[in-house]
Amino acid sequence: MSASAVMVRDTTPASGIAAPVFLHVFPSFGIGGVPIRIATIANHFGARYRHVFVALDGDTRCADRLAPELAAQIVVPKIEKHRPLATLARIRGFLGVTPHDLLLTYNWGSVEWALVNRFTPRRPHIHFESGFGPEEATSQIRRRVLMRRFALARSSRIVVPSRVLMRLALDVWKLDPRRVSYIPNGVDLARFSAPPDPRALPALVRAPGEVIIGTVAPLRREKNVARLVRAFALMPSDQPARLVIVGDGPEQPALDALAAQLGVADRTIFAGYVAAPEKVNGLFDVFAMSSDTEQMPNTLLQAMAAGRAVAATDVGDVRDILDEENRPFVVPCDDAALGAALGRLAGDAAARARLGAINQARARETYGFDRMCAAYQDLFETSLNRAARRP
Repeated sequence: MSASAVMVRDTTPASGIAAPVFLHVFPSFGIGGVPIRIATIANHFGARYRHVFVALDGDTRCADRLAPELAAQIVVPKIEKHRPLATLARIRGFLGVTPHDLLLTYNWGSVEWALVNRFTPRRPHIHFESGFGPEEATSQIRRRVLMRRFALARSSRIVVPSRVLMRLALDVWKLDPRRVSYIPNGVDLARFSAPPDPRALPALVRAPGEVIIGTVAPLRREKNVARLVRAFALMPSDQPARLVIVGDGPEQPALDALAAQLGVADRTIFAGYVAAPEKVNGLFDVFAMSSDTEQMPNTLLQAMAAGRAVAATDVGDVRDILDEENRPFVVPCDDAALGAALGRLAGDAAARARLGAINQARARETYGFDRMCAAYQDLFETSLNRAARRP
């Protein structure tokens, strides 16, 4: 099985004892919520584990998030999915020649790897299901349901970050409840509660009395930032407000055109990708989320840690993640409903301050990064120990 390695960092742990090797299979190791979270967790554990990160689409940008001292290899395997049987054979070959102690697969795009591992060569396997693309935003595709049901039936664990996904895994995919674990995402509270940096958004110069509505999102179809632009255009005209969109992606040209069409281009800032979102969240008065599909979005936790009031669409676990007092501003996936929620928050500074404080307290009490890492360590060690006891 041939593969092209695009980066290698292979260090020896200080103890001299070989650490377990984790083989991570990502549909993409680009800049996105799941790769960033796993890279951050890998950095947290440091020399305890070694890593091979597989990027199936060739996008390896998240490699820049890995600590320089981390024992890690980034690999782009030469696997083409248009020939299913050949694909499975190539995956089998890759698993057979790549030493690893634990296989970790992520989302639908890696499910073939779970399928192959079910048979041979079999290693302890953890599958992480964190959300869906636009094609499954409102309903499950039956062939995918059946594939997940079969491919994941013998996985050591299936990990989900939301209660919605937990119900799907048990009630729709029919997975063994003893194998399904709910581990909510965590946020680095110290990092995201720090004061923002106005220099991070040089185009943003706040006018007197102006309310800043902001979002941080890749500009992809399922994030439906167009809904946010339309909702912003529906806000009361007597409320001075600015919309700041942090992120880049294929929807950018259409969003530029939409803002111009709706007459809000002069009040909308497309800030592009920002590598350090902790520097910008605190610049917003209201954090907005307009997605068609989410489960437990990291950007929402980051906004809460920054002490922001939130207006969002009612998808995944968003309503339950926020403090109860903020939930009236979680609305259906509708332009007018989101616009009304934004308008109410924009017009009430006291409510924004109160909701921001209680969201921050909830993030601190419930969604700490250390709590998530402790759950992951228990997950990893349990899977490795079970494998060691296997005859």
